Amino acid sequence: MTVRTHIDGTWEPRPATRWEDAFLGGNGRHGAMVYGDPADDRVVVNHHTLVRPNGSEHLRPPELADRLDRLQSALLAGDTRAAEGFGDGRPLVWVQPFHPAFQTRIRPVSDTSAGSSSGTEVPPGYRRTVDFATGEITAVCEGRRSQVFVSRADDIIVQQVTDPGPAVDLALDHALPGAPPHLALGRSAVLTPDGGRLTLRAGYPDSDLAYTGVTVVRTEGGKVSVSGEGFRIEGARSLLLLTRVRRHAGNLDVAAECAALPADDYATLLARHCSLHTPAFQRASLTLDADPAERTLPGSELIRRPGSPALLERLFAAGRYHLYSASGVLPPRLTGLWTGDWDTAWSGAFTTNANLNLQIASAAAAALPEVSEAHAALVYGQLADWRDNARAIFGARGIVAPSHTDGESGHTRHYQRAYPLHLWTAGADWLLEPLIEHAETSGATDPRLIGALHEAAQFYEDFLTRTAPDGTVAVVPSYSPENRPANASWGTVNATMDLAAARHALTTSADHSPAAPSSARRRALADRLPAYRVNEDGALAEWAWPGLAETYDHRHLSHLYPVWPLDVINPYDTPELATAAHRALELRGSENDSAHGHLHHALIAARLRDGARVSAALDAVLAGDFFHDSLMSAHYPSRNVYNADAAHALPAAVIESLVQSTPHRLVLLPAPLSGCPSGELRGVRTRFGASLDLRWSADGAATAVLHPTRDARIDLRTGDGHTLTHDSADPPPAPLELTAGVDRVLELGPR
Repeated sequence: MTVRTHIDGTWEPRPATRWEDAFLGGNGRHGAMVYGDPADDRVVVNHHTLVRPNGSEHLRPPELADRLDRLQSALLAGDTRAAEGFGDGRPLVWVQPFHPAFQTRIRPVSDTSAGSSSGTEVPPGYRRTVDFATGEITAVCEGRRSQVFVSRADDIIVQQVTDPGPAVDLALDHALPGAPPHLALGRSAVLTPDGGRLTLRAGYPDSDLAYTGVTVVRTEGGKVSVSGEGFRIEGARSLLLLTRVRRHAGNLDVAAECAALPADDYATLLARHCSLHTPAFQRASLTLDADPAERTLPGSELIRRPGSPALLERLFAAGRYHLYSASGVLPPRLTGLWTGDWDTAWSGAFTTNANLNLQIASAAAAALPEVSEAHAALVYGQLADWRDNARAIFGARGIVAPSHTDGESGHTRHYQRAYPLHLWTAGADWLLEPLIEHAETSGATDPRLIGALHEAAQFYEDFLTRTAPDGTVAVVPSYSPENRPANASWGTVNATMDLAAARHALTTSADHSPAAPSSARRRALADRLPAYRVNEDGALAEWAWPGLAETYDHRHLSHLYPVWPLDVINPYDTPELATAAHRALELRGSENDSAHGHLHHALIAARLRDGARVSAALDAVLAGDFFHDSLMSAHYPSRNVYNADAAHALPAAVIESLVQSTPHRLVLLPAPLSGCPSGELRGVRTRFGASLDLRWSADGAATAVLHPTRDARIDLRTGDGHTLTHDSADPPPAPLELTAGVDRVLELGPR
């Protein structure tokens, strides 16, 4: 299959020498990290469920509800440090850390002791590619060809090696960086008529849990014999490896596991996988006016040209590919679906107070409902634990989400004085918002979403029992992740994000169940919440409580939740608050240059129609050396700490700069990027039920084609300086009537 490198893939002229640079494949369950080194052909095997037991899995949320009233009274009375002792005395415990399973290794017998080529001697004719449209990763040199993909159809990692050499050794190697020394290892190597099967079982220390990997090898010609802990394969024309790993209690029936593996050849397996993978990837695309020569560059060279439209094209495609590949049984972790080291930063968890939502921000618009469905699996699978959090900490019905989860438990247990994450009550609303967008885009609302929205509102009905001196309802205790006022401690009153979440949860539940007896009661409670506060700098304040001073230099932008993603503060309906939000964005520092901070900044700036600020935020990431050769990203500049935030969130920032939608509004070219004067964005999904293709040119002219799947009546807006060749003006706009199945063409005149 041909790779169109400017849109559908990337390539490198040498093997990877670091796991961070390995090309990535995934099916939302299994992940593969492919080095592509013929001297040491390694594929690191990952699985979403591989988390190491560390004791946290048995912890429940702290029982603090009987102390809540005293804390609320103290905070309302002005004790700004009252929340520092609101815990149960246990030390900080991280969730179970995500880890790799093992790596498959194929090494020429003559080179077994020499190790990999380490990048110093590139084999003649070498080329390593990943095809985003198929998920196939290929490394070729001289006559040897290695091809790897992770099958969505059969849930296995598939590798075919053609012309592997006169003799090679095949083994499963568990000794990856950081592997604990006391894993209980068991291995087997069994010959079969067409090859053999290798098994590796690793039992976790101090646990009855283990994981077992199996690799079945089938050879074309040649001889297979047991050699050490693996196989020696001599004279084979090709090898086919099928690998699968499972986490389990007790022992796994390896024979049954192997018998369940498909018997098809590589081409058949790939075709079956591509029937699922390829249509998903090709639903949306971005093409810019890029230099054709730059489009042909390897990724490692292209990322050194941060101003190149060809780089933005490739990172957009790579971001959608990696996001889709990492989403299935669960949404992407901090590292997506991949790690080559057992000591993964921040446990490789799901950090839910910013990172997860930023990573999946493009799911609805970029036509990847599979990502939204994976997010739904995480949320709905943990609702029982969220109920425990609400009861134990706040004595309330309903649900409270944690700030960190390993994917298994949703109990709140990560808290300390400087990060009192157990005080964050906005999490359920924040995590349900992407599912609302998915429902609006698809036109189908999951009944589980209605139930979860009801429980989010139910929590606020029980929790919002205290009032401020002015008679408004006070959110107390309150917490703005992961910031604090300049003159107070972290736990406080009326953090803007908490106000936005409470108001949104109450009104959204009422909107989705208008006939319910609770609907009017919830709207009335929402109306009693205080208004957003504009501070003495003219900025939307992070805390709507008198006397609390701003801390501007911080990576999080939680207080701008009403702007993105909620859109309740915007330039059209609330222009004065939008101006205050924009001032808050101007004053915000980048603190430690975290990638998620820059991308969050870009998304908010796009909603506020500030293309220059969107461009500056993206430029900070593109010029900051955040991207590995794999086109997976890092958390900090200079490729420091492997992390998927930038890679996965970048497509969302690009889309938001070009197209924004709500169930009742479409905004075209709200914040065009500098350096991208012309291009085409295809396949974007809107929240009013239409797909959209957009072409724009350097003079500001543009054409948008809407493909409605349901009838809609929307408010149509454009970016500053644009005029519509349509039967409306801007402002004020006339509603645009859409009919299911009838395309509409919108022409924007030059600025």
